[in-house]
Amino acid sequence: MELWNMTDLTDKPTSALLNCTVDTSYRFTFYQVSYSIIFLLGLVTNSLALRRLCLSSCTMNSTAIYMASLSTADLFFVISLPLRIYYYHQKAQASNTGVWSGWTPGVAYCQLTFSLKYISLYGGIFFLVCIAVDRYFAVVHPLASTLRRLRVAQMVSGGIWCLVLGLSVSLPLLHLAATHHNQGCLLDPSSQRHRTIILVSLGLVMVSFLLPTLLLLYSYCRVLSVLGQPRRRCRSNHHNRRHTLRVIYCVLGVFLVCFLPYHINLLGYTLTHLKLLPHCGLAKVTKYMQPVVLCLASFNCCLNPLIYYFSSSLVHKEVPGGGGSGSQ
Repeated sequence: MELWNMTDLTDKPTSALLNCTVDTSYRFTFYQVSYSIIFLLGLVTNSLALRRLCLSSCTMNSTAIYMASLSTADLFFVISLPLRIYYYHQKAQASNTGVWSGWTPGVAYCQLTFSLKYISLYGGIFFLVCIAVDRYFAVVHPLASTLRRLRVAQMVSGGIWCLVLGLSVSLPLLHLAATHHNQGCLLDPSSQRHRTIILVSLGLVMVSFLLPTLLLLYSYCRVLSVLGQPRRRCRSNHHNRRHTLRVIYCVLGVFLVCFLPYHINLLGYTLTHLKLLPHCGLAKVTKYMQPVVLCLASFNCCLNPLIYYFSSSLVHKEVPGGGGSGSQ
């Protein structure tokens, strides 16, 4: 899910980048193995989580709404992986033999896979933040039951879906607007027009990550502060408190392992190849690590169901419709 296909462009380096090239031929096999594992794990775990959530509609609450939306967003990406795996299999064979005789994806496929990837990544980020805010109101403001009602959660979830779909469509359209019709995924960073599109895309991506992250950190810091108070610790249900802490640590783990490395690397990767940050060593490191952090970001769809399993007690035992004074 690069902002542009720099691997294809810089495999034929310009004179400016001639001394900053790095061998990334490993990426085709690495993508095949990684995406195969992600496909199998993601399909099974998200399908099971979504099935249980749908079959438990009698106890549906705000947490369950956000978890169901999270699993749905993950499945969008998982179903696109078989074509990605086949494409990288063909690329690996072409890299070994020097002859490309396989399937070449068209613009429609390119735009679709871009969109599904953005839906999974930023749908995951936004709905994890929704879960964090939901825990914030459950613990810090337990009497504010209106904000955790089922109808409110459904409206918030619908708004998040509109935002995610809008972002997921707008970014590929930015690429398409700057390219020829037969190269919908390729942008040339040496072109001033393409540089502008790349920077706009980068800005949208970074804002879509940083603002939700700040909201999530604030929510969980407040929750941990309240749960750490001796008076609250004595009054709270020990079982629910333990599950709340597990959810917090799991969500933070997903952000630290999957989302943070990808966005840090993407920032350096983009700025160095646009020559806005002329640092050869950084260009080499970010280009070499791009397939790794990209697969780590994709792996979030396998880790997200763990959040459901850790929060299953909170999903199925709280009072339907939100509220639940003192619920955690």
